[in-house]
Amino acid sequence: MTRVALANARLFDPATGRDTPGGLLIVDGRIADLGPALFADGVPEGAEAIDCAGRLLVPGLIDMRAQLREPGNEHQENMATASQAAVAGGITTIVCLPNTDPVIDDVALVEFVRRRGRDIGLAHIHPYAAATKGLAGKELTEMGLLAEAGAVGFTDGTRAIANAGIMRRALSYARTFDLLLVQHPEEPTLSHPGGMNEGEIATRLGLPGIPAMAEVVLLERDLRLVELTGARYHAAHLSTAGAVEAIRDAKRRGLPVTCDTAPPYFALNETAVGDYRTFAKLSPPLRSDGDRRAIVAGIADGTIDAIASDHAPHDQDSKRLPFSSAASGIIGLETLLPLVLELAHQGDVPLARALAAVTAAPAGILGLDCGRLAVGAPADLTLIDLDRPWRIAVDRFRSKSKNSPFDGRPVQGRAAMTMLGGRVVHRVAD
Repeated sequence: MTRVALANARLFDPATGRDTPGGLLIVDGRIADLGPALFADGVPEGAEAIDCAGRLLVPGLIDMRAQLREPGNEHQENMATASQAAVAGGITTIVCLPNTDPVIDDVALVEFVRRRGRDIGLAHIHPYAAATKGLAGKELTEMGLLAEAGAVGFTDGTRAIANAGIMRRALSYARTFDLLLVQHPEEPTLSHPGGMNEGEIATRLGLPGIPAMAEVVLLERDLRLVELTGARYHAAHLSTAGAVEAIRDAKRRGLPVTCDTAPPYFALNETAVGDYRTFAKLSPPLRSDGDRRAIVAGIADGTIDAIASDHAPHDQDSKRLPFSSAASGIIGLETLLPLVLELAHQGDVPLARALAAVTAAPAGILGLDCGRLAVGAPADLTLIDLDRPWRIAVDRFRSKSKNSPFDGRPVQGRAAMTMLGGRVVHRVAD
């Protein structure tokens, strides 16, 4: 029996509203007890004692959308380097997209991802499986078998399921097995060949624009199909005010709909593109400041359930190109936590709501047994130095790729220690 005593912590659990000084006891990888008076008489004999020095102890972060590039493009990232980056950022659970090479659309690949994650042993890695074979948008995968193998949801990753008939069948099939369908809501005939947000800046730079309507049109169509089928539907990385309002209305009508966004969409706007800066090229693109403010408001009032890193590593050959030719996406595993905390430090979102978006909310959406501080729960934990100032420096990141527009940004708060199953997998020296 292994026992670890975390003493002198600020226990903070968005799932239950707990916010109290106290301690937490781990026995054999699970939370055995916690509370304000737990170690009033000292830590149990034989337990490893860790002094949390009053810092914030929260459930380990859950990143519900990341691209790990393995198999197929390990020169950009692999599961080992992604795991190292994740735990350095306080993330203990990663859910990866199926847009690898080959595509994760059969049972063997789902099992491969899960096995690789277990072998690395730093963070839990769960795969989404493709909703359509080869991400081609034409033929559905065997969702039932893939779910039995461990797929936690179904998506075509960075591609929208554009065909309405295919989407209806996917939702109906998912409804049969009570599975989650995750959509990249961007109407391709409106977004292609755009590179940035449609508007004055795109016009001035001479770049083809992607209208906000490309997101809203597809989302509204999907919501009608959800109404028809009753399937669980999740919209990924919302970026526009119109999409937030559409989700808000769908929730008012009781539809089984959830959504997430990513830090770039509340921490940056289209001006970050600056002088054709490809590190600010994303899909969907960075939007207007009005859209950015709507995303912040959506997080604050709970319309936007979760925040994902949307980690998309690219090497220099993919990014150091003319803007229109450069790949879309940025890395995000090591910047997720400080940018989420920025919402609270700036007074835009209460701390509990901000941290719920990266703990309890994604756990609930994905049906994962984590994301809370409770007796019996896995001891996947993050100790946060809430007020520690630092400056983002991507050359120190564990991720193989360095494509981040946040390089050099001053932030406040970081993961001081990360535990997986009661085992320390990351720790910053005091």
